[in-house]
Amino acid sequence: MASLQPVRGTQDLLPDAQRRHRAVIDTARDLAARYGYQEIATPIFEFTDVFSRPIGETSDIVSKEMYTFTDRGGEEITLRPEYTAGIVRAIMSNGLTQSLPQKLFGAGPMFRYERPQKGRFRQFHQIDVELIGVAQPLGDVEIISLAANILDAFGILKRTVLELNTLGDTASRVAYRAALVEYYAGHRDGLSEDSLRRLEKNPLRILDSKDEGDKRINADAPLFEKYLTPEAQDFFGKVKSGLDTLGIAYQVNSRLVRGLDYYCHTAFEFVTTDLGAQGTVLAGGRYDGLMGVMGGPETPGVGWAAGIERLALLIDEPAPPPRPITLAPLGDKAEAIALGIAQSLRKAGFNIDLGFSGNLKRRMQRADKIKARAVVILGDNEIEKQIAAVRDLDTGEQVEVALGLLEERLKPFR
Repeated sequence: MASLQPVRGTQDLLPDAQRRHRAVIDTARDLAARYGYQEIATPIFEFTDVFSRPIGETSDIVSKEMYTFTDRGGEEITLRPEYTAGIVRAIMSNGLTQSLPQKLFGAGPMFRYERPQKGRFRQFHQIDVELIGVAQPLGDVEIISLAANILDAFGILKRTVLELNTLGDTASRVAYRAALVEYYAGHRDGLSEDSLRRLEKNPLRILDSKDEGDKRINADAPLFEKYLTPEAQDFFGKVKSGLDTLGIAYQVNSRLVRGLDYYCHTAFEFVTTDLGAQGTVLAGGRYDGLMGVMGGPETPGVGWAAGIERLALLIDEPAPPPRPITLAPLGDKAEAIALGIAQSLRKAGFNIDLGFSGNLKRRMQRADKIKARAVVILGDNEIEKQIAAVRDLDTGEQVEVALGLLEERLKPFR
């Protein structure tokens, strides 16, 4: 058993790490609630079509990264690689398209088979916010504003840059796609194999390639802004104006793209240099075509997701948990009485650590190890007198307290 290790790309969240994760989730949840977003939880696994249909069979996520298997009933199942498709499926499955807009927050594990590196795992965790049913640019502004407020609450907004771009409307993308195909056709010999495959179905994704040869070709690729319709320009202008009104700084990055057809208009990322090459801490955009691709009614949507592991690396150390009070019974009779005392004190709101065995020295060592605030000692002498000895571990002071007054005496240590 000593040789057993977690699967590569996964990790055990021991109490200190879990406390950082919890701080990220709780802060994001509380701020999302101020904007009217309600929490949702979808299954960790879905029918594979939920992800493969909207994400696209040619994407790296579907072709290389999804954990897909056939269950005992012969159904093809996939562990969720991202949250948005599952949330949209939940809206469709539960008839919520009749009560729009839907403002939803989620947090939980995702799964992708990719090379583990700093802040990136095969089982990783995300916070996710989705606004479904709002077509106006004000929805994009609100979503980005919420993201900025959450990052600010983490103390990392000033260490990030908001990169912003527009993917235009359908007419804009059709024109831009044609321009890209024409441009890349003249550089086929220099494109990577992945980009050659994307050229036919998904040329926008070539712009996001990490291949060095592709990057050199992309440097001279036509810019999307030259192909935007007046309507798309107006939409993007209103998003930028809204951010200006709120004092949210941004940089327009014309190379920031989303390759799938259901993405449109706003795309954005908050990036930082504090994590080396893996600089994106939060990313999102508008996806008005997603529900239609999944077989539902055409419904606008905009949202974002952020990796909890990456955020946990960046936030300040969360406040430690309340220091416990150790209950140290000595002997069988004291242990029986201590059970009732511990139960009573916990109901009164005290954090009680009840020692299970050992002499007083060992119990005191345990109290020091868990950084207890005080120790309540119960031995035969104390029981006979109906008292407890209470030792303040910060000052070393020890006093005798009647059992009936124990709760009152411990209040300063809560």
